[in-house]
Amino acid sequence: MSDFRVSAFYHFAALDDFAALKAPIAALACGAGVRGSVLLAAEGVNGTIAGTDEGVEAVLSHLRADPRLAGLQDKSSRAERMPFKRLKVRLKREIVSLGVDGIDPVEKVGTYVAPEDWNALLQDPDVVLVDTRNDYEIAFGTFEGAVSPETRSFRSFPEWVKTAPAMANKPRVAMFCTGGIRCEKATSLLLEEGFGEVYHLDGGILNYLERVPREESLWRGDCFVFDERIAVDHDLTPTWGEGAPEDAHEVLPRAVIEGGKG
Repeated sequence: MSDFRVSAFYHFAALDDFAALKAPIAALACGAGVRGSVLLAAEGVNGTIAGTDEGVEAVLSHLRADPRLAGLQDKSSRAERMPFKRLKVRLKREIVSLGVDGIDPVEKVGTYVAPEDWNALLQDPDVVLVDTRNDYEIAFGTFEGAVSPETRSFRSFPEWVKTAPAMANKPRVAMFCTGGIRCEKATSLLLEEGFGEVYHLDGGILNYLERVPREESLWRGDCFVFDERIAVDHDLTPTWGEGAPEDAHEVLPRAVIEGGKG
């Protein structure tokens, strides 16, 4: 077994006192030898952390002990070496930056689609499949037939929605991202924009790779992650950058340093 557990998690919840949560999380994680990135905002928590099984579980249990975060779910994989240099617990305006006021997945969100049902949805010719991730992430891999917004930042996604030919006439839309947080927030945006049928992959690509056998998979390539693993393959095994697309190399250092996406 690989030495480190790597867990990605997020949860949308009203955390008016989010600043007060920072110090206890940082103290617990540091004491447990856990590294990674945790973002806190009034809309919830988002992070990826790594450490021993006991250390990671201690941090997740601490978060879930808050009734507002009791429903927090994580997606875990293994790594043979620590993929983070340090721990960062940061206070943010948003746990994933869309830059549009009033978008709240707690109040309004699209239809969750389990990984086991995702393939069937994608076979529907009336569904437009949208990859909500950035262009350098998509260069590593994506689902067959997915439309790329060709963005370098999630904050550019709202403008793309308004102008993209693929989104004209309010089609049925299915969206996905790495761990679920961006596509979940994007569904709230699309519903605000008047789209009637909006779906998103529950738990994102990481959940799909974990639960859908390779021989049945519609995923092609690797899945970029925001840490030193660079990407994971269909078995969630870290690639450590091996086989990375040439056009992605120039953004890898910046992307890895930023962390905390999904």
